Amino acid sequence: MKEMKVFHYLPIFLFFSVCQAHADFFTSIGHMTDLLYTEKDLVTSLKDYIKAEELKLQQIKKWAEKFDMLSETAINDPEGFLGHPVNAFKLMKRLNTEWRELENLVLKDMSDGFISNLTIQRQYFPSDEDQTGAAKALIRLQDTYNLDTDTLSKGNLPGVKHKATLIVEDCFELGKVAYTEADYYHTELWMEQALRQLDAGELSSSIDKVVVLDYLSYAVYQQGDLKKALKLTKRLLDLDPEHQRGNGNLKYFEYIMAKEANKTSSSDSDEAQVTTRKGRPKDHLPERQKYERLCRGEGIKLTPRRQKKLFCRYYDGNRSPNFILSPAKQEDEWDRPRIVRYHDIISDEEIAKVKEIAKPRLRRATISNPITGVLETAHYRISKKAWLSSYEHPVISRINTRIQEITGLDVSTAEELQVANYGVGGQYEPHFDFGRKDEPDAFKELGTGNRIATWLFYMSDVEAGGATVFPEVGAAVYPKKGSAVFWYNLFESGEGDYSTRHAACPVLVGNKWVSNKWIHERGQEFRRPCRLSELA
Repeated sequence: MKEMKVFHYLPIFLFFSVCQAHADFFTSIGHMTDLLYTEKDLVTSLKDYIKAEELKLQQIKKWAEKFDMLSETAINDPEGFLGHPVNAFKLMKRLNTEWRELENLVLKDMSDGFISNLTIQRQYFPSDEDQTGAAKALIRLQDTYNLDTDTLSKGNLPGVKHKATLIVEDCFELGKVAYTEADYYHTELWMEQALRQLDAGELSSSIDKVVVLDYLSYAVYQQGDLKKALKLTKRLLDLDPEHQRGNGNLKYFEYIMAKEANKTSSSDSDEAQVTTRKGRPKDHLPERQKYERLCRGEGIKLTPRRQKKLFCRYYDGNRSPNFILSPAKQEDEWDRPRIVRYHDIISDEEIAKVKEIAKPRLRRATISNPITGVLETAHYRISKKAWLSSYEHPVISRINTRIQEITGLDVSTAEELQVANYGVGGQYEPHFDFGRKDEPDAFKELGTGNRIATWLFYMSDVEAGGATVFPEVGAAVYPKKGSAVFWYNLFESGEGDYSTRHAACPVLVGNKWVSNKWIHERGQEFRRPCRLSELA
């Protein structure tokens, strides 16, 4: 007997094309705030349109009342009514002139202003990629922070100021996004959530249970659970007995299960089908589990004995004139590699100015392809960035000088100040700041050597998530507005310190702004002399 095959459809999406003035809105909360003002403007325009339509309707009602009154009087005694020459004249006038005026009023399109505004604003709308990117971000947050679908759907997240919930349509959309990625694990989770909310009687839902069950049964089947897939398919057919695909799949599932039952008939087991759950899809990151645990505040490896060796102190930047009378507040965050935090090192006014300069220039953050060297966007770096030079504003120059005085390193050969704003679920997965031996051309065009150190400003607090973690050593550093962290990427021998591999955890709740300075080797020959040993 020839095996039957299970069939399912690929969902077809209908979208309208728009001209994009900006791309990748979902990668920057800073740019997404502009969309709120765009929507507010459209709402105002929509209200104006409604008022115009209501005024038009009021005028039409007055016409109707007037004609109704005349008609009622005339129809009771048509000949007597028209016997009056004025009534005869006015009847001619009404039918020839006034009804034409009413026709013009009814045909008058009051939506021109609103449609015109909508057309103009549409060029600034998010794209299909933005909607899909935001959906994937929610799924990423779900995984990283071990959130179940019900928690996300109810909006029960830590530190939220404006609670929001997901309706059935939203859950269904998340399931469809996962489905198009052949991610049947998350398809199952979100289609099940949509089904639970439908079963609970969520009102005003346009989603049909049959459609949800169709996706869900197929996703479950793809993960090897034939028993559950069969059960869901039977439920689908209870709702729609004529469902063609459902009937075909039912026969196929029953055939496969009977085949499996024959194979195991010699055993005493009651299970006809052994289920194998695939779980989350495998990805490119070998340290995924370690990285996500640190993002959740788990797996930190600083023992009490090592903790006792970390101190807070006042630091004058090696007798720097700017820090003798007002020393910096320095705190040891980690010992190996040594990570130091400086508190209150950048003011709110300076932060506001940096953001003001950077925001119009924010563009999707890129990475250098290790093979081709070409800059490209990547799914593991979700943010937007801008580069600021010292000559652009006194604040930028002052910040650079401050970094130089505190670190004792020459910043004249450093890269420009990079400002980054993270988007929905914004992150930067584990990476090295320095160029490795297998990347001989890294920073070659700069001619300033490798990145010897990293200085990172936190320009916002983050309500939940968004930590900077170091998976190799089990360290986690949390954002605190006005502070900065500093570490060396290279040993004094010039060799790369692989323990500095770090990541920016996804932002769960809040808006994360950072700026960083990558300091290079050139110019540090007498400030941090090279040694043969790998001392930190």
